Amino acid sequence: MIAFGHPCPVADLFGTSGRRLLERLEIPEPWAGTARTSLELIEDLDGRITACEAELRALGANHPHVPIPMTAPGIGWVLGFPIASGIGDIARSSSPRKLCGYAGLCPRVHRSGGKDHRGPLSKNGPRYLRWALIEAATHAARHPRYRRHYERTKRRLGKQRGPKVARVELARKLAEAIWSMLTRNEGFAPAGPTRTALVA
Repeated sequence: MIAFGHPCPVADLFGTSGRRLLERLEIPEPWAGTARTSLELIEDLDGRITACEAELRALGANHPHVPIPMTAPGIGWVLGFPIASGIGDIARSSSPRKLCGYAGLCPRVHRSGGKDHRGPLSKNGPRYLRWALIEAATHAARHPRYRRHYERTKRRLGKQRGPKVARVELARKLAEAIWSMLTRNEGFAPAGPTRTALVA
C-alpha cells in the first residue's frame, strides 16, 4: 500500500473494514494476487483458530481446576486451561514458593564464598505453564491490586530490564495467589481469602 501511494486509514488492516479496503484496493499484479492469497490464508487460519478455541472451551469445561484460577486478574479461559493443566494436583506443591520453582519462575542462584549471584530464570517445569503465567501477568499489570507495584518495579529497573523483570515478578505473585486459591478451593480475593468456597 505504501509503495503504491495508498494510505492505511484503519487501525487493523486485517479486521472487517481493513479487509474490505484491501478487496477494493487497485494495485497491479502480482501484488494484487499476493494480497488476495494472503487474505484467503488469514480467513482459513481464523477458521482453524475458532475451531481450536471451541475445542479448548469444551476440554476446559470438564477440568475441575480451571474455574478457580480464572477468578484471578489477567486469567481467562484460554490461560486458565494451561495453568490448571500445568499445575495438576496442587497437593504436589507444598508451598507457593515450591509452585514458583516448579513453574520455572525463580532465577538461577550461584553461591560462591558466602555470596549469592542470581542469574536468568531456571525455566524448569512445563513451559506452557510458565508462558501462561507470564502472559497473565501482562494483563494483570493493569489491575488495581498489582498496577502500582508493577509500575514501581519497572521504573526502578529502567526501560530495558524493568518491564521483563516486573512481568516475571508479577507472574510469581499470581502463582502464589493461585496456590492459595487452589489449596483453599477459593476464588481470588485481593484483601485475603474469601469465606465462601467455590464448587469445583
